[in-house]
Amino acid sequence: MTDYIIVGAGSAGCVLANRLSADPAIKVVVLEAGGPDRSPFIHMPAGYRQLMMSGAVDWGYHTVPQKHCGNRTFFWPRGKVLGGSSSINGMVYIRGHASDFDVWAQKGNPGWSYADVLPYFKRAESWELGEDEFHGGSGPLRTSRVKTFHPLAQAFFEAGQQAGYPRIPDVNVAEPEGFGPLDSTIADGRRSSTAYCYLRPAMKRPNLTVITRAHAARVIVEGGRATGVEYIQDGQTRVLRAEREVILSGGAINSPQLLQLSGIGDAEHLRSIGIKVVHDLKGVGQNLSDHVAAEIQQVCRQPISLLREMQPLNMAKSLLQYAMFRTGPVAHPGIQAVGFIRTRSEVVAPDVQIHFIMVMYGDHGRQLHRQHGYQPLVNVQRPASLGTVLIRSDDPLQAPAIDPNYLAEPEDVRVLRDGIKLTREILAQKAFDPYRGEELTPGPGVRTDAEIDTFLRHNCHTQYHPVGTCKMGPDPLAVVDQRLRVHGLDGLRVVDASIMPVMVSANTNAATIMIAEKGADMIQQDASGQRADAA
Repeated sequence: MTDYIIVGAGSAGCVLANRLSADPAIKVVVLEAGGPDRSPFIHMPAGYRQLMMSGAVDWGYHTVPQKHCGNRTFFWPRGKVLGGSSSINGMVYIRGHASDFDVWAQKGNPGWSYADVLPYFKRAESWELGEDEFHGGSGPLRTSRVKTFHPLAQAFFEAGQQAGYPRIPDVNVAEPEGFGPLDSTIADGRRSSTAYCYLRPAMKRPNLTVITRAHAARVIVEGGRATGVEYIQDGQTRVLRAEREVILSGGAINSPQLLQLSGIGDAEHLRSIGIKVVHDLKGVGQNLSDHVAAEIQQVCRQPISLLREMQPLNMAKSLLQYAMFRTGPVAHPGIQAVGFIRTRSEVVAPDVQIHFIMVMYGDHGRQLHRQHGYQPLVNVQRPASLGTVLIRSDDPLQAPAIDPNYLAEPEDVRVLRDGIKLTREILAQKAFDPYRGEELTPGPGVRTDAEIDTFLRHNCHTQYHPVGTCKMGPDPLAVVDQRLRVHGLDGLRVVDASIMPVMVSANTNAATIMIAEKGADMIQQDASGQRADAA
């Protein structure tokens, strides 16, 4: 018997494991379906492309065919390893716009406004430039910024200003808008995953147990209360009991999947696949949201793109430099600059984000273009299209049906199209004159709205930010309340990106870590209240 079971040692679960086990009187067990984070490609920042190519620490998910995108099936990589997707992502640290969190509060979630969550962002962070109004200086998660910008990144900053957008020194202020430098979850040339920053220090504690390669099969619910977890390890089914709470931190795919496998979800759907209904909760697996993206690929007339660093001899030199000093090209993922712009003046905040990538590739980085170039990656910040994650059977080892429903809403198509147009204007500025070559995609033959829309439907892809499938709120499709407790059940919470009622307008890792920091406080506060009531 343990006090808390955390299912999933990913971006959120590692944070919870650290914070909850800080009390030596509390016993915590973490179940992780993946293995230890031993691969050197996890810890070397430039190694994430190799992780994508190998799929060694990935769930290997794919969506169902997307009917609004040429009936294509999309690859959806998610981390299956200690640290979860924080161990395989691009290490971008961006929190989102203040209005994102204010909307959460306005939707019936008191305590989740920007003013409420900023202290948790700061508590998590140790920014290399030190604490200030927006950044923390002593948290477990170490963040940094590149010291010397590549000429192409400099051109991107300058072109943004020439096109009329502001240059911002920090994209993690309350209301980022314009072009500025990226912060990264990197320190001393090493990836700052939550496994490395939060879990590893806590694993020295005798009251924390981490069980890897343990695939959760169902939550055990007795008398309206979650009392344990059934999991599969080495082909054997095992049971672990929790005295206080079961906490799901599997992310936007695995958390709703586990709830449904446990008989918690839409009763009609569960009955249709032969699962006994334990608790009818219609919103489980609904409200799936993801940033959909497309890029412009342009040839660089000078041989200065990051392709130069990927040549065999240069790569060998870089690896040697990294091995000796933890510095050099492979000590950074290669993304240095970002832009936040509005497609219309009346929108409340920027609705397009542009990651500037200084090499051209396809198929999630698995196909490298052997030509010098760059590609601004344009994504819809606040997608209107919503999808689902629904299990197909009672088999816990079968992947669920993932349907992000990309570009179902015309507004998403309009925003992405306008984002492409505005980014073309940025690339046409004087700052890119020394570098600008042929536009390869969408290409000079794609100019009209109809042509751009067709290109987008056949070439858009995930930006790796699924959220929302166990959303927080008081409405009929909400799964958890504002304290992240599953509606209608005791002893069960969800603490991960799936609780976001609305997508944040940024890469989602920073916000997920914040959710776990705040969730840990809530769990501890509620436990203290229960003890006080009992006394």
